Amino acid sequence: MKPNQSVLLFLLALVMFSIADNENDGKKSADITDKSNSKDDNKDNKPVEDSKEAFEQLQEFYALHDTMLKIVPDILNENLPKPLKEESDSESDTTNNKESVETIALRNQVLWMKNILDQNKDTDTDTVDTKLQSSEEEILVSWADEEPFESTEEEVKESLTPEQQKAELLFKNAQNLLNATRANKVEAFKFINAAAMLGHKEARSMLAWAQLLGDPMSVAPQTRSQYISAAYQIFNELSKTGLPSAHMGMGFLYATGLSGVNASQAKALLHYTMAALGGDPRAQMVLGYRNWAGVTTPVSCERALDYYRKVANKVAEEVSLSGGPVVQRVRLLDEYENPGYSSGIFDRDLIEYYQLLAEQGDVQAQVGLGQLHYQGGRGVPLDHQRALQYFLHAADAGNPIAMAFLGKIYLEGSDIVKQDNETAYMYFKKAADLGNPVGQSGLGMMYLYGKGVERDTAKALQYFSQAAEQGWVDGQLQLGNMYFSGIGVRKDYKLANKYFNLASQSGHVLAFYNLAQMHATGTGMMRSCPTAVELLKTVAERGKWSEQLIIAHNNYREGKIYEAFINYYLLAEMGYEVAQSNAAFILDKGESTIFTEEQGLVRALQLWARAAAQGYSAAQVKLGDAHYYGRGTKVDYEAAASHYRSASEQQHNAQAMFNLGYMHERGLGLAKDRHLAKRCYDLAAEASPDARVPVALALIKLSFLFGLDYLQEFNLIDQLDKWDQLLGQNWDLYLIGFLTGMLSLIIYFRRPQPPPPPPRPVPPVN
Repeated sequence: MKPNQSVLLFLLALVMFSIADNENDGKKSADITDKSNSKDDNKDNKPVEDSKEAFEQLQEFYALHDTMLKIVPDILNENLPKPLKEESDSESDTTNNKESVETIALRNQVLWMKNILDQNKDTDTDTVDTKLQSSEEEILVSWADEEPFESTEEEVKESLTPEQQKAELLFKNAQNLLNATRANKVEAFKFINAAAMLGHKEARSMLAWAQLLGDPMSVAPQTRSQYISAAYQIFNELSKTGLPSAHMGMGFLYATGLSGVNASQAKALLHYTMAALGGDPRAQMVLGYRNWAGVTTPVSCERALDYYRKVANKVAEEVSLSGGPVVQRVRLLDEYENPGYSSGIFDRDLIEYYQLLAEQGDVQAQVGLGQLHYQGGRGVPLDHQRALQYFLHAADAGNPIAMAFLGKIYLEGSDIVKQDNETAYMYFKKAADLGNPVGQSGLGMMYLYGKGVERDTAKALQYFSQAAEQGWVDGQLQLGNMYFSGIGVRKDYKLANKYFNLASQSGHVLAFYNLAQMHATGTGMMRSCPTAVELLKTVAERGKWSEQLIIAHNNYREGKIYEAFINYYLLAEMGYEVAQSNAAFILDKGESTIFTEEQGLVRALQLWARAAAQGYSAAQVKLGDAHYYGRGTKVDYEAAASHYRSASEQQHNAQAMFNLGYMHERGLGLAKDRHLAKRCYDLAAEASPDARVPVALALIKLSFLFGLDYLQEFNLIDQLDKWDQLLGQNWDLYLIGFLTGMLSLIIYFRRPQPPPPPPRPVPPVN
């Protein structure tokens, strides 16, 4: 490498890590994320005065250099910009051309790196050393007018050896098994292990993820620290080859600081960026969430929109007629505090009971089990074969819902059921003739796309309208699509927005996706980036990785705390609010042994803060509790009151109102005011019936305190002086008169009563 190139790379590395560290420190006051490293990172920011630390960090930069080269497109063969200077010496044309190519390559790499820095640079760059900034400007000023390079879609494919071809075949077989309707994880992991033994990089990465997440199918060491250590070594090795999933693993380990890995938000952000540029959807979700919430990076709605759009596009492409997987968002805190909390997951005994009813010919049980197996969720695995059997039995009994879902199964087709338009039309027609909206919507789909019938948009509109009038989500969605695109009708964005909103109320993922696109582009409405990001985030969280939520919950119920916590922690990094609150709950209870007690409380505080920022009121209460009791932070009654007030005003949380009443009663962080305390207690009782008993006890205590205050203020001598002034010197006469009157009343009521008259004799009856 030439000397000037070495200087350029050195300066760029210095800028990259200094900016990343400044972002990390600058965000500590706004985000409690970095409190896990507060003991190590409490030193003040200092300008970059020497290069010792830079040389240490430069070593890792070189390790990632190959990764950058794999991501940067090939710029040496086409679309080369003109060199800055033209050499006039004809005798050294060959040498100059070679040097020009090398200079251009380096220039474009630097421009590409600067784009990455610009995307993650804090808006306040005053803390960066001014001399360093001027050096960077001097390097890049001559390239300001150059056009940025354009990525090429074609990549150079290296010839594979027979061993590599065999590994690739084994890995594809594993993917086919995992992506099948009925995934066979046991056989798939056998293929993955075999491919990994042959050096397949993606297979090795999948095994490392399985080890890290505690998947029982993986071949892993025995202790939990070895799980993480083994995964780290594999991720570290594979990330140097540019593998996106390995970069995602390194980013996760650096962000969380799991066993033995020194937490570094700067390195985490760098690895996440590499993984996202490589197309890893989990890393794209992480960066989308961080840019949206401002976690270790400046808040940028547009960048968040860009990242979430990439993931949402992939999710939308994989949505089937079933509407996508059902995401079960079970909160461990609600389960713990409310014994009657319904998670929506069926117990095994209940499922077996429904199966018994279905076997005995109960049509409703057959339809219900068929829908559960067709869509998956609620603790029931996706199984189109069993769904088909249940629907066939119910359809033979004349149930229109079963007929309609049979039409959907045959129209879509799968590796279990062969696609058959004729059979699908038959079942849809039978269901539609019986007035079933699912069947009507199915017929509309067939006429809209000309599947098995002649394309007829008028009939499609008719059937979709009939289904939408009955509130069926697919009919609403397809009507929205027709009005949005102007197929068979005149374009009407307002009507499209109306039907998309109706479909989104039923939770259809494509309705969220279409609404997000309209808000992102301002089609038929005012453009709203925040609304678009929230909708796209909802779509992204419906991807296949959402299955880890139910896996983590099952692990927790089975006592596998480590596996549950790691899965929740990964999903928390990806922005799942329920995962953030569940991981915080596990840390708050001290059930995880990965961190020390103090480290666990600090990380729990960070996760509660992120969940609270997404609108979970119980997390706001937990933040208030942490500041009130000093768990993971110092005792701060004013901060606690602020969190309680936010939860009470925004979410009408009864616990927060009760806590505010107690703090008003005691004068902790708030003005001591028992009247306001009583008001807060009354509001808590109105907000939740469960709060009535503790509120009643608190009001009894408050009444007692009011009585004590009155007695303390009451002075007997002063009261007698008041009565003496009021009655004057003849008070004894007034007293004698009062006593005489009372005695007269007693004598009157106590006088002997006359005997009652004797009864009159009854005359005899003749």
